[in-house]
Amino acid sequence: MKILLIRPKPDPETIGLQHVMICEPLELEYIAGNIDNPHAEVEILDMILEKKPLEHFIEKYRPDIVGMSGYITHVNVIKDYAERIKKIQPQCKIVVGGVHAEVVPQNFLCGAIDFICTANGLKTFNQIIKNPDGKEIEGTYYAGKKSSKEMDFSYRFPDRKKVEKYRRRYYYMFHNPCALIKTSFGCPYSCSFCFCKEITDGKYFTRSIDSVIEELKEIPEQEIYIVDDDFLFSKDRILEFCQKIRENHIYKKFLVYGRADFICKHESVIQVFRDHGLRAVIVGLESFKNEDLDRYNKRTSIRDNEEAIRILQKYDMEIYGTLILDMDFSKKDFQNLYQWIKRLGLIFVNLQPLTPLKGTEIYEQYREDFIVDPAEYEKWDLAHLVLEPREMSVRRYYFEMIKLYYQITMAPQNVWKLIRRYGFAEVWKLSWGSSVVTLQYLQKMVRGR
Repeated sequence: MKILLIRPKPDPETIGLQHVMICEPLELEYIAGNIDNPHAEVEILDMILEKKPLEHFIEKYRPDIVGMSGYITHVNVIKDYAERIKKIQPQCKIVVGGVHAEVVPQNFLCGAIDFICTANGLKTFNQIIKNPDGKEIEGTYYAGKKSSKEMDFSYRFPDRKKVEKYRRRYYYMFHNPCALIKTSFGCPYSCSFCFCKEITDGKYFTRSIDSVIEELKEIPEQEIYIVDDDFLFSKDRILEFCQKIRENHIYKKFLVYGRADFICKHESVIQVFRDHGLRAVIVGLESFKNEDLDRYNKRTSIRDNEEAIRILQKYDMEIYGTLILDMDFSKKDFQNLYQWIKRLGLIFVNLQPLTPLKGTEIYEQYREDFIVDPAEYEKWDLAHLVLEPREMSVRRYYFEMIKLYYQITMAPQNVWKLIRRYGFAEVWKLSWGSSVVTLQYLQKMVRGR
């Protein structure tokens, strides 16, 4: 049996971070590493990096089963891939999974897709391999049914050798080359805008640190992005992680996501983690207004945000701040946000217009205000405006976003700091990627949508 696992390339309309980072397809590596059929021939195809068309690879591999994974922005791309594959290989069974398929599987319904995985992806994929002609396989979406999700994640490690030819090209900003590892599933918090907690039905569970350490030993890259929805959650777990990093003589550099309130309360933990490889933290700041944080059910404050940034800077962390831009933003709000970011000394910010993703608790709340069709999935990328701004035009809103990015990231003093820290070549590479994203935004301004 021949199995081809495909990561789709984003639609050209999607404003994508792939211009400043391309990470390995960890979910497909997990599938490849956990296929029970010893006679299966498995290949992973990364269409973000491939230059030849999809048809070339279908002709080359002639797969019996194709598995694809993606986010909401990939829905139409995956449907298109499925139809193109069926034209060449009509008997091929096409399986779709990933976080969006698990939460909103009905978006993938089409004649060319045979199975939509809604739960227990690795186990479900193996059931499909055993019974590719089955109609009601547990863990797939059929007759409007979604299966319950198991809490057991004692799977074999990802098969990273399947992407050996791509590995040197996987990076995250200045972390190059960069590998991924996942140590927990779900999110222990309940922010109203967040999609993460919906994937595991609000449940949160972790892998053993011993298992994580064993996987780290197999990863050749020095730069590691821990892709947990929130790695900075348990003080005891982080300290155990650091202890076992030291005991096993593992020398890596880590990028993690963490909340501001945890950082504020556990400065000593940040210091210990820094001494054991923590290099960069993505912090969900979300806003510079307390009323917005309350409305998002973030359970943090502006004071938390500012103190967290101070602590991370104290320990020389690379900081990536994520911010949600509300639709009531005025020109004055953009100016005030700029002054706040400048005062904090942040260089890297990710500005996300408020986007009520389908499956989150705020989706229905804003549904009447959409200016983008929900079926235009490629635009639901947390970068397009999908809601009508209340204080300015769409064009002006995009202009203020671009201006804010350049005021911060491209400020001469900040560029000089980056060159001194990372070198001219790395900064040039990032600048080129950023310019591509800027061009996409300028096109939105011209079109006004």
